[in-house]
Amino acid sequence: MEDGKMGNATTIRAVLAILQWWGFNVTVIIMNKWIFQKLEFQFPLTVSCVHFICSSIGAYIAIKVLKTKPLIEVASEDRWKRIFPMSFVFCINIVLGNVSLRYIPVSFMQTIKSFTPATTVILQWLVWRKHFEWRIWASLVPIVGGIMLTSITELSFNMFGFCAAMVGCLATSTKTILAESLLHGYKFDSINTVYYMAPFATMILSVPAIVLEGNGVVSWLYTYDSVAPALVIIITSGVLAFCLNFSIFYVIHSTTAVTFNVAGNLKVAVAVLVSWMIFRNPISAMNAVGCAITLVGCTFYGYVRHLISQQATAAPGPRTPRGRMEMLPLTSEMQSDKI
Repeated sequence: MEDGKMGNATTIRAVLAILQWWGFNVTVIIMNKWIFQKLEFQFPLTVSCVHFICSSIGAYIAIKVLKTKPLIEVASEDRWKRIFPMSFVFCINIVLGNVSLRYIPVSFMQTIKSFTPATTVILQWLVWRKHFEWRIWASLVPIVGGIMLTSITELSFNMFGFCAAMVGCLATSTKTILAESLLHGYKFDSINTVYYMAPFATMILSVPAIVLEGNGVVSWLYTYDSVAPALVIIITSGVLAFCLNFSIFYVIHSTTAVTFNVAGNLKVAVAVLVSWMIFRNPISAMNAVGCAITLVGCTFYGYVRHLISQQATAAPGPRTPRGRMEMLPLTSEMQSDKI
């Protein structure tokens, strides 16, 4: 009886964790799109900078004031040698995501982000010469095919937004690969990650934001009709972006890897549906099919990766990397939503 109650409590906790993760993630995406489209605030660098500032303040309060998470101490030298390069790529990743949101619909952007597993595998194969067994490569086929179909049939296609989203996938994959080498020995959680990287990202982005968008932001402040409510929305999006990091930490510790993978892909479907209901961007039948194929492919990839991981753990005896051919690709799923 006790086991049954504990099982029910665990299930309820996992469901609540997933729902609040979905809520924060979808809300942040929709608010960012609203800022660019409805508020006519066409400054993705500035929006990203606001998010980084809010996240820096939020992480400091969470760790230093509220002490919700213990601070992971990092030597000053390691901050510049290890965390700064990560922060630079991290900054590029977030900025490109916001740039793509300015030019293409949420549905298309979210589908392209699902291409990240493929770019991660390909980069590891090209850069690190990692070898993966055929099941990993086969699981990427529906992802690539779905992205191609979605891109070809996208009614609101914009080349600049498409390229920004694709390069953003590469930046996410690069960040994952760098994290494996640069952050070796540090077991960062999502809050400590933001605590160290957000201030660096703010420093990196502030100058380009002022130089490239400063005049435009000042002009918008003078010409936009309802500046105060608009600024509240922009700052709120930054606060919610930080809250998203708490939700990621909570959901990771409340679910299994397989559940996380499935929930992540369903989250994309929820974001696509909610964005269509709000912005009413046109979606053709073939475009919806392409999006569905991509999400199914991502779920299949996650299942194959988990299956190979289980088999590798269970199989005894030493094996050489090239001989075993089941070396697992690094996963960026738990990193892609941060900030």
